[in-house]
Amino acid sequence: MLLNSKELTKSYGIHTILHDISFVINASDRIGIVGPNGVGKSTLLRLLVGQEEFDSGTITYGPGAEFGYLPQTTPNFYGQTIQDLILESVGNLKQLEEQMHALEAAMARAEGEQLTSLMEEYTTISTRFQDRGGYDLDHKIDMIMDGLRLSYLPRTRVVETLSGGEKERVGLATLLLRSPDLLFLDEPTNHLDFATMEWLEQYLASYRGAIVMVSHDRQFLNKTVNAIFELDEHSHQLHIYHGNYDAYVEAKQAERKRWEEAYEQQQEEIKELHKRIKVSGRQVGHTYRAPRDNDKFARYFFNQNVQSAVARNVRAAQVQLERIEADPIPKPPELLPVNSHFQTEQIQSDSVIRLEKVSKSFGERKLIDNLDMILGSGARILLTGPNGTGKTTLLRMIMGEIEPDSGRIQIVEGVRLGYLAQDPESLDLEKTVIENYKYGLIGFEGELIGRLLGYGLFRLEDMQKKAGQLSIGQRRKLELARLLAARPNVLLLDEPTNYISLNVLEAFETAIQNFAGPVIVISHDRWFIQRFGGEIHELEPTTMAP
Repeated sequence: MLLNSKELTKSYGIHTILHDISFVINASDRIGIVGPNGVGKSTLLRLLVGQEEFDSGTITYGPGAEFGYLPQTTPNFYGQTIQDLILESVGNLKQLEEQMHALEAAMARAEGEQLTSLMEEYTTISTRFQDRGGYDLDHKIDMIMDGLRLSYLPRTRVVETLSGGEKERVGLATLLLRSPDLLFLDEPTNHLDFATMEWLEQYLASYRGAIVMVSHDRQFLNKTVNAIFELDEHSHQLHIYHGNYDAYVEAKQAERKRWEEAYEQQQEEIKELHKRIKVSGRQVGHTYRAPRDNDKFARYFFNQNVQSAVARNVRAAQVQLERIEADPIPKPPELLPVNSHFQTEQIQSDSVIRLEKVSKSFGERKLIDNLDMILGSGARILLTGPNGTGKTTLLRMIMGEIEPDSGRIQIVEGVRLGYLAQDPESLDLEKTVIENYKYGLIGFEGELIGRLLGYGLFRLEDMQKKAGQLSIGQRRKLELARLLAARPNVLLLDEPTNYISLNVLEAFETAIQNFAGPVIVISHDRWFIQRFGGEIHELEPTTMAP
């Protein structure tokens, strides 16, 4: 047993986030945590690693168990170089190596039972050292840096000067180098390209410790987990499903169907019992007739028996009804209907956006070189390529946020660009959900609240929450709502599936498929890519100088 959580509960003010969460994690476990945005997935990880305090319950780690944590937002590592982080990460291996040397020296002087005890301790530590790659440390460092496509960066590079994606991968690399018994990963694939993601899948498949991860990448979950922990947004409790993501979906659908059928059957039984009580009660009231002179006793005795039998039936029905009402099957909660439909008209032009000989460099690093591209009215373009090849830069040049070094970008008159950045960044965290949503929109607040609720992304009680109180996934949903409200006729989407919970994701994918105008998407979500279709434009690496 690596970790045991018992009756864990966490609230923020009057809002309960997690209630009575209990589970055990063993060395072979590969667990994916799923649930709607804001349900407490990241909070659970922070509680498990001690970054937040829980209200009640216990968290117990196994003897000597070590954990490592990759947060959803990687810290800046101020002042540290890549080499500093590498040395810091392998420090536990150096400690194990020093312990082994000390034990070797002690064993040379020991005898009898003391020698036996020292040998047992040495075996335990040397096994851990071997399992964590201590005997082949230099190769392991190179292998992980290569696998995460970081080998082009000089190890003297200060981490805070790296891009967001590079920081994320450096953080993941240094965590994997530590080789803890238990890995906690929060959205580990958000900044990974295809090759890096496939490498990580293979690496985690052979990882000797346990893994607990929050992820919205369905294919990644299918390939890496053997159990799903679902956090329920209504009960705030944990439901455990064995198998990968597909197995979870199948089990969840079957469970919902059984629940709905059981609830309907009980409702029918309650109606039938009410009817029986009502009819039988009326029958008791009308059964009695005054006895006649002839055979008065016989008729009276018969009527009394009938009334007694009917009364017993009424009482039995009442008892059965009370038993059901004492512990009824709860009504299955209504699934929040997500309506991510874009209301726009298609632009009638063969050349909505035209790029001619566009080039862009940052210092000595050339990202885009003489790029030509024409975006027609019905275009569906997927931009792919390794990290650092200029995909995000290209979208930002089309948006006008960055100027190209050479070439020109022409956009036809009447275009309304809708841009979704890779990370939630356009919100005012001090303003409320409705204040962020209505910024730049025309209409009464009540009308705008109704429109926002109509998307199915938020509930009425969320309207007055500050954006800074929202999870990253909820902020992403607020940006989606603003994108829908802007009614764009051209979409530029940079990793649109990042941070979005799976229930919202499928509705948003359908909205993109049905969008009337041209779409350019950057994505490494293989499931999304299969549904999106369209032309694939791969940006090749050019000069990869630092």
